[in-house]
Amino acid sequence: MEWWDMFVNKFFINKQNGTKQNGINQGLFVKLALVLLVSILSSLSLRPSVSHAAETPAANSNELKTYTVPFQNPTTTLSGDSVEANMYFIKMGYWDVKKLTINFNFQISQLANTETSDITLSLNGTKFYSFRPENRTGLQTKTVEVPLKLLQGQNQLKISGQILNKTDQQNYQVQQTPANWLTIYQDANANFEYQLQEPTNAINSFNAHFSGTDTISTENSAIVLPKQATNAELTAGMYALAGESRTIAAGDSLLPLTTPKSAAAKNAEYQLVIGTYAHLAPEFQKQLNKTRLNKNAVIQTYSHDNQHYLIVSSLKNKLLQKASRFIANQELMQQTSASTKYINENTQTFTSELSTGSSTQLTTQDDYLTGAKHQSRTYFVSLPVDRTNADGSEIRVHFRYAKNLDFKRSLATVYVNDTPLGSKRLSAAKADHDELTVKLPKGQALGHSFTVRVAFDLETSQQNGADNAQTPWALVLANSQAEIHSRPVDSLLLSNYPYLFLKDSTFNQIAVVRPEKLTAYDYQTLTNIFNLIGNYAQSNGGQIKFYSHQPSQSVLKNSNVIAFGTPQQNKLIKKLNSKLYFQFDKQQHGFLSNEKMSIEKQYGQNIGTVQLLRSPYNNQAGLLVVTAAKARDVYLASTQINAQKNISQYQGDTIVVDQDNNHYGYRFKKHQSLNKKAAFKTTVQKNSKLLLYLGSAIVAIIIILGALLLALRKNGLLERKK
Repeated sequence: MEWWDMFVNKFFINKQNGTKQNGINQGLFVKLALVLLVSILSSLSLRPSVSHAAETPAANSNELKTYTVPFQNPTTTLSGDSVEANMYFIKMGYWDVKKLTINFNFQISQLANTETSDITLSLNGTKFYSFRPENRTGLQTKTVEVPLKLLQGQNQLKISGQILNKTDQQNYQVQQTPANWLTIYQDANANFEYQLQEPTNAINSFNAHFSGTDTISTENSAIVLPKQATNAELTAGMYALAGESRTIAAGDSLLPLTTPKSAAAKNAEYQLVIGTYAHLAPEFQKQLNKTRLNKNAVIQTYSHDNQHYLIVSSLKNKLLQKASRFIANQELMQQTSASTKYINENTQTFTSELSTGSSTQLTTQDDYLTGAKHQSRTYFVSLPVDRTNADGSEIRVHFRYAKNLDFKRSLATVYVNDTPLGSKRLSAAKADHDELTVKLPKGQALGHSFTVRVAFDLETSQQNGADNAQTPWALVLANSQAEIHSRPVDSLLLSNYPYLFLKDSTFNQIAVVRPEKLTAYDYQTLTNIFNLIGNYAQSNGGQIKFYSHQPSQSVLKNSNVIAFGTPQQNKLIKKLNSKLYFQFDKQQHGFLSNEKMSIEKQYGQNIGTVQLLRSPYNNQAGLLVVTAAKARDVYLASTQINAQKNISQYQGDTIVVDQDNNHYGYRFKKHQSLNKKAAFKTTVQKNSKLLLYLGSAIVAIIIILGALLLALRKNGLLERKK
């Protein structure tokens, strides 16, 4: 008897009816077979489908995917007869785009009966769509399909508008208005429909997919380290994580640092696997030539079972870390078309040196602006995160423009952070080469990044129609520069984090003191800490070093220290308890109340803190402590320092986060500066005018008192009476 007969017979063994068992068996066997077949097919159809170049080249290659790129534009309200807003987005190189639509919400003010408005969209300098909005107040939504031939890797979308006054049945004239008539809201986006070009076995192909915005946003990438990674493996992992974080443009999404068999690793189709050869899974060891690893590290692609891996391994810790620095150099990764790359002691892996000098080119190529009235172009100027502008900085703009302008009314203006710094009138004599130099305000710190906007008011003698002509025009030349003198930032507050851990945009002697035994939450905490540091580390140089026990006094004295974990798992944090702003109780079960916050006992056991202190080992260095009584709360606290938009909420030196995602910022330091001499000098500079007035007043008082004494003496009033 077959197994299915046994199953059916037992199922019906106590059924009381007059039907013969054999008949039932035969009929039910057919039904059962159909049920099993349907179940198998259903399970196969429900299995997630992941395209793979080698094994299933055609299975999903034609699957149409969608991805929405949000524009990083704030809500903008515009005024004037001709206005514009610029937005930027990127397209991944491995997308075969089939359709692109632009979506944006806007609002116009109520116009007069004789007035109307039109809005024009252009991509990369080419106009492709115009429309006239409804003449009503309230939110309006527009979806526009973009001609794909205009699409590039990096794209600039310009939305421009103008108000027209109806002069008769057929003619309109541009109408000047001072009112804020057009508002473009911040939720604009570009929606792509595309087919995925499958990765090849080339390293640069894997890297493109691995760091792609769609891959990161869908949590389809991960850096995988051994479950209990050594300090050397953690260092290698941080170099790679920081290098990848520098180029990721996926909004709020992070590239996770995780371990094998975790949910993040299982869900990731693209995995960067880092570890010494002995700590790799046997599946990965089989792919490598162990003999060559005696004197080399290896970077090698491998694909299996719909997953793509980049294996980074070596027998030696030093070479493993050097291979990770290669991973962190995006220029080298983009150039490597081989499937295997060996790294030895002589391999150059460093990124090109970043200059902290004064000269920054505004644009790498001439920028062409067309159309009458107000036209502008915005440039982003950045300094290393540990530096800010100093006195003596200036912007020098070289430009050309058309000769058919009304030069009595045409101007060029330079803005910094939307504040006008200088203007000049255009002239026919200088149309072929003109320039405008403006100085940045003395004593005004702009931070490590700011915008420079070059605007032209291109007025013509006759403008009686809509501004759709290609003339007049202006050209911002590529030799335009920002001459920015800089000085070190010297403020030990979260508003300037992570400047202290970077020097000239590279790692500044970072010592990371980790828990003795790592948990899944600890890997998530590391992801958060080094994501933001990586965003600002423009170079793969400098040093990161991990310690599982308290480092030596020499290391602590000469390093900027990051300590994370619970006091039970991290002996350094336990030892530093008396130095912390938020301190643990004697049992290290929770935080105690202090002058800033009253803490109930149970509540103190379920909160996490980020504390930025002056190092007790070196008052010129910093100490970042991310701690709590539980590893989960350590991770929750670290979520506030994983991205600029989060850290920008805090101006103090301490953050408290509870399990309901309530977070609070506090400042404990009375003096924020690390360098007391520099702080005194800065204070004097900031109050130089006050000191001058005070000095003048003292001199005046002395002169008055002297004159009074002389007058009294002359009149004999100071002589003693005999």
